[in-house]
Amino acid sequence: MSRKKIISISIIAVVILVAVFVVGTRKSSSDEIEVQTAKVEREQIVQTVTASGRIQPKTQVKISADVAAKITRLDIKEGEWVEKGQFLVELDRERFLASVESAEAILRSTQSNAELAKENMLKTQKDFERTKELFSKSLESQANLDQFNAAYQVEKARYQSALDQVAQTNAAVKQARDDLSKTTIYAPMAGTISELNKEIGEIALGSQFQEDVIMVVSNLSGMEALVNVDENDIVSVAIGDTAAIEVDALPDDVFQGVVTEIANSAKITGSGSADQKTEFEVKISLLNPGNSLRPGMTASSDIVTEVKSNVLCVPIQSVAVRTPEQLKKQTTEDGDAIASEPVDQQYETDKDGFVEVVFVVQDGEVVASQVNTGIQSESDIEIANGLAENDEIVTGSYRAISKDLQNGTVITVNNDAKTEK
Repeated sequence: MSRKKIISISIIAVVILVAVFVVGTRKSSSDEIEVQTAKVEREQIVQTVTASGRIQPKTQVKISADVAAKITRLDIKEGEWVEKGQFLVELDRERFLASVESAEAILRSTQSNAELAKENMLKTQKDFERTKELFSKSLESQANLDQFNAAYQVEKARYQSALDQVAQTNAAVKQARDDLSKTTIYAPMAGTISELNKEIGEIALGSQFQEDVIMVVSNLSGMEALVNVDENDIVSVAIGDTAAIEVDALPDDVFQGVVTEIANSAKITGSGSADQKTEFEVKISLLNPGNSLRPGMTASSDIVTEVKSNVLCVPIQSVAVRTPEQLKKQTTEDGDAIASEPVDQQYETDKDGFVEVVFVVQDGEVVASQVNTGIQSESDIEIANGLAENDEIVTGSYRAISKDLQNGTVITVNNDAKTEK
């Protein structure tokens, strides 16, 4: 065999060996799961509850008419400042003036009738007393005495009835005058006309029929956010909790506030449907409202319910749930089927039979460490026990943590890769 042919055969053999090695290496590497990791650190963790709602004044009064009539005078405009006691609205007074005059006329008539009844009573009283005196001297009969006594009692009752009629008509006069006074409406407080719903010539319905708001007077110097908190979160919210409020119309501003009121009763929307919600109204007083907020603006809030400093925490997605069966250590033997081995640690399950674990990196593979969690922020969750500071844990990908990783899984760490969310 020529030297040239021997060299060619040798090169081919080397290529084949390299190819086999590469294929074998790729096959081995394919069994490993690529993950991202990080060290467990101590940090401050802030737990918040998110809720949305609207901006409204702390103090506002809805102005409605107590009597039904047409609006004849309206001297204010929306956005205008008014002082307490300032004139706002006048309603048509003619019908109410007529009612007052009629009631006063009836009152005068009943008063006259009462005076006449009084005179008749006094006359029959004198007749009865004179007859009684004569009867004592045996100069009048018993029959006449009884007759004059009966006449006196009748006139006395008639006079009392007349007095009752006077009182009744006097009350009617007061009612008519009160109705007349209600045709003129004055500001109950100093503030801004934040809402004006009526114009001159429109009918203002009396509030005894239905709510018919003519206008709203608001104190815009004190504003609050009225937000709806889900029933699952309301147990974490307390009076005095601080909050950050963002308003859709003012995207560059963040307002600070304090929870001042929590509703005792739930507000249910979409009852009986798939969209049913059970929420509680929470009022958040704004500490720095400024002059740009307007009633009705859409707002969202992050209510701080608890803050803990210097606690162990990990990314929320690092915490996975497994069953005890899934946590048995996985091994392979020369490519044979995966078999299960007893685990070194005992796991305590919750009421649903699951275990909360975090995967800790040890010697190129992961170990599922059971953890007890505490409060959580938007990105991190507190670890009460189960991990130590500086433990290297798996933080991604989400698929690996939630599904692929098991006890003893061999991993490849690639922290340069973008963590899958």
